[in-house]
Amino acid sequence: MSPKTNLSRRAFLRGTGTVMALPFLECMWPGFAYADEPPVATLPHRFLAFYVPNGMVMPAWTPEGTGTDFTLGSVMAPLLPYKNDILVLTGVNNPPAVPDGAGDHAAGTASFLTATHVFKTEGANIQNGISVDQMLANHIGNQTSFPSLELGTEGGGGTGDCDSGYSCSYTRNISWAGPQTPVPKEVNPAAVFDRLFAGYDSQMTEEQIARRRLFKLSIVDFVREDAQRLNDRLGHTDRMKLDEYLTGINELEKRINEIGSEQDCYPGPRPSLPSDVTHHVRTMIDLLVLAFQCDRTRVASFMFGNAGSDRVYSHLGLAEGHHYLSHHEGSADKIAKLELINIWEMEQVAYLLERMSSIAEPDGSLLDHSTVLFSSECADGNSHSHYDMPLLLAGSGRGTISPGRHIEYTNDPTYGDLYLRILQNFGMDVSSFGDDGTTPISGLDG
Repeated sequence: MSPKTNLSRRAFLRGTGTVMALPFLECMWPGFAYADEPPVATLPHRFLAFYVPNGMVMPAWTPEGTGTDFTLGSVMAPLLPYKNDILVLTGVNNPPAVPDGAGDHAAGTASFLTATHVFKTEGANIQNGISVDQMLANHIGNQTSFPSLELGTEGGGGTGDCDSGYSCSYTRNISWAGPQTPVPKEVNPAAVFDRLFAGYDSQMTEEQIARRRLFKLSIVDFVREDAQRLNDRLGHTDRMKLDEYLTGINELEKRINEIGSEQDCYPGPRPSLPSDVTHHVRTMIDLLVLAFQCDRTRVASFMFGNAGSDRVYSHLGLAEGHHYLSHHEGSADKIAKLELINIWEMEQVAYLLERMSSIAEPDGSLLDHSTVLFSSECADGNSHSHYDMPLLLAGSGRGTISPGRHIEYTNDPTYGDLYLRILQNFGMDVSSFGDDGTTPISGLDG
């Protein structure tokens, strides 16, 4: 061991909002406070669950043809520019979503990400499983400032009866940290912004951002030179640690150059109160994408509306509520209006994919390095079926998914099977999920 040298680990350079420090070496006095190691350039794998209420007009949803030779239905027409980025899954079921008696919307929403049959109650004795997003948050959440992010556009508390004897906790949450612990969503964009980007200067100009990025690079160069000058003063063990540190410095420089992540994390102005539902949805999508882009989190969920939402989409020329129209009973007029809502929902998904695909990262885009799940609590809103669900994945899942296809399953895989595969795609050693996830769904990777 080399003699102790009076070097503080806080012989660092402090940039605006950044601390760069030497690794903790044997020659440093023990017990001295120190900062984290600098980040190493990686390709984060993100997960986003995107939920819409009241199902879909299934004949207008289901594509024609399978494999790469498929045609999108009228509902999914807005996704045509991103056809090669989506994987449509037909024939996947969610049996645990079937309620005890009435209450399909609540039971289906509660099991949306848990694949667990929930206990029917309007009291405090709710019972569910952990959701797939929270499983991932437990696995990779320590790598980011926020283990997960839960957003939506309709609020409300978790107490009381919201659907035929089912608690409001079931209808207003899709993320569950445990059997009795729903993870509440945030519906106020300004509150989300403040949570994610507290301390960031949202008024910086592009010139100031570019200047700051150059300053970051100069810090990297200075710290590298400073660390190298220490080399002759260190023993063998410390030299090895310093070697690893310099590798991290080189990777950090590469990341700044290739991704520009230091400038990407300036989110712009704090969002205002949404003026309408489209503004609200898109502001929330922008925040989700920023959270991924800035690596504030790698796991998120988004509720377009609460279970059985009866929101009136007047901007589409409609006077009736969404839930009311979903009980169409075969009425051509109601189905046509419901299809308008579904198409508008898919336009918002297209906006999400546009935003994610436009953000370049090494070897692809943010979308390429993400797994985006889209579905609802039921298939057709009139029948409340939980079989042959409207389901698609978007993104390449950092190479674990081969999009640009339509898979038509005939062996009745379940949401539990799908989530089991997704967890494994994120490197988790799991053999089951939910009530019926025992066989990882096949075909996602081609």
